[in-house]
Amino acid sequence: MQMSESEQKKSAVRFLKVEPGYAGQRIDNFLLNVLKGVPRSYIYRIIRRGEIRVNKGRKPAGYRMQADDLVRIPPLRLIESEGQKPDSRLLDRLEPAIVYRDDRFMVLNKESGLAVHGGSGLSYGAIEALRALFPEERELELVHRLDRDTSGCLLISRRRSALRILHELLRSNQVDKRYLALVEGSWSEDRVQVEQPLRKNTLHSGERVVKVDPSGKPALTRFQVRQRFLGCMLVEARLVTGRTHQIRVHAAHLGTPILGDEKYGNDDHNRRMRALGLKRLFLHAESLRFRWPGASDDFFVKAPLESALMRLLERLP
Repeated sequence: MQMSESEQKKSAVRFLKVEPGYAGQRIDNFLLNVLKGVPRSYIYRIIRRGEIRVNKGRKPAGYRMQADDLVRIPPLRLIESEGQKPDSRLLDRLEPAIVYRDDRFMVLNKESGLAVHGGSGLSYGAIEALRALFPEERELELVHRLDRDTSGCLLISRRRSALRILHELLRSNQVDKRYLALVEGSWSEDRVQVEQPLRKNTLHSGERVVKVDPSGKPALTRFQVRQRFLGCMLVEARLVTGRTHQIRVHAAHLGTPILGDEKYGNDDHNRRMRALGLKRLFLHAESLRFRWPGASDDFFVKAPLESALMRLLERLP
């Protein structure tokens, strides 16, 4: 990301003590939240170089922060915040898209095309827009991520204590996440399980590409057919693990890529679907279910499909 001298300022060395509410969070995510306006690629670069120190030692991007860790942040080039405010039209759409809110967390039905946070050439994302919409909320944090082109349930904590609890639920696989996807082709069975390791690669351009690779991290997705159409299927995907692009890569591995997927899909099929009105990746985080500690019932929330996708399904033969 290119920044002119007028857009930059020099920061000094900083030392941050990790508060209990951030314990368990990955250091890369911690820094993305702390270093507002710093490009994502730059943050990963200074982690790799060992310029970020935790308790005087180098740590990888996947290191989980511990309460009272002391983080050394070197002098950085920071983008001035002026002019980085979210578009007012986005803010107008944002509040009606909140499908649940209490004093612990909220769930946003994120629109396709909106990144979850700024960076990589983007001045803001969903979390920055929510902070602009609710400036009195001092502790809003992303609990997890969705791909930029994926719509649906995005969990945001409103308290650091809630963030810690939700991260622990995610780590212990106690959050049931279900997605809807329209995939090309057809399966002989209504239920299909894919257990294939995934390896993430970053190209020189900064683009992330994920492939099935024996040396990758374990990944498990369970698919179930919801509705069959001529040449395609509406399927539910349950994430048992949460790897980058997992559903998209596992669906493509089966030979039934998600329609509208320009990275892992079929150009000819995507072109035909665009003619029917599909202008985006047909992948939607439909629901979340988990049991809050001490609660007698599960919390469950569902985010409806956008009207354009509903109309597309009605048109399919």
